[in-house]
Amino acid sequence: MAQTRSKRPQGEVQENFDPRDYLANLWKIPFIEDKEPEKIDIALRERIKELNCLYGIARLAERHHDSMDDFLKALVELLPLSWQYPEITCARIVVEDRTYMSRNFKMTKWRQISPVLVHNQSVGDVTVFYLEERPASDEGPFLREERVLIDEVATRIGAIAVRIAAEKELQEMNKQLSLERLALQEANAALRTVLAKIEDEKKQIYRDMQVNIEKVIMPILHALSVEVPKGQRKYVEILRNSLEETTSPFISKVVNHYHSLSPTEISVCSMIRNGMRTKDIAHLRGVSAATV
Repeated sequence: MAQTRSKRPQGEVQENFDPRDYLANLWKIPFIEDKEPEKIDIALRERIKELNCLYGIARLAERHHDSMDDFLKALVELLPLSWQYPEITCARIVVEDRTYMSRNFKMTKWRQISPVLVHNQSVGDVTVFYLEERPASDEGPFLREERVLIDEVATRIGAIAVRIAAEKELQEMNKQLSLERLALQEANAALRTVLAKIEDEKKQIYRDMQVNIEKVIMPILHALSVEVPKGQRKYVEILRNSLEETTSPFISKVVNHYHSLSPTEISVCSMIRNGMRTKDIAHLRGVSAATV
């Protein structure tokens, strides 16, 4: 027969429940044989200070997310409060060529130090000093939990340094891209201005050419047509028509739409437009009708 286990009603407090034991196990505080309440209380307070320190680092990193300098200035003042004897504790943080010291800083022989690494390269260190001698503990006068804490602080400083540097690099890249985009826009605007000016100059040249043909060349051709023999006047007429067509919109459109046409082919197009037959064009050009 299957045995049934009695279940404790939900919400019922376990008999002889000791919150100190529960928190000691939860926060991995070393087991104390005699379970002296004072020792457990001290251990719990130290663990709370460690947690407050890590929480404080996160808050400072959020507040000074764009300035490593401001972050470290604030952090070095926070660290002494997280050690066992805050009243005689001072701290120093060195990162690259910058040094940050707490207000009561003084170098002594009682110290804990942990390197700050960025991409596995040492760029500085975090050091905590005691200003006075204290009883020996796990690491000189320091607790082993404080060793874990200072190592974690150094690790987080390295990670935050990498993040801030990456953000600054990204901001610089975005700034450079904005400058390049602005320069490109200005270059495009200048190019459009130059192209518009060239187009205006082309139109002015076209208008000047029309005026010169109409005011200078055409009167000369008119006078010439009177002087040449009657049998040759058709050539003067062809020349007159050619000059007129040179400045006509039809010829301009042909040239613009068919850039591959040769001058001879454009001339033939003009003759056809004027109603000349293939035979006449061939006779005028001195070629056979098949080649027109």
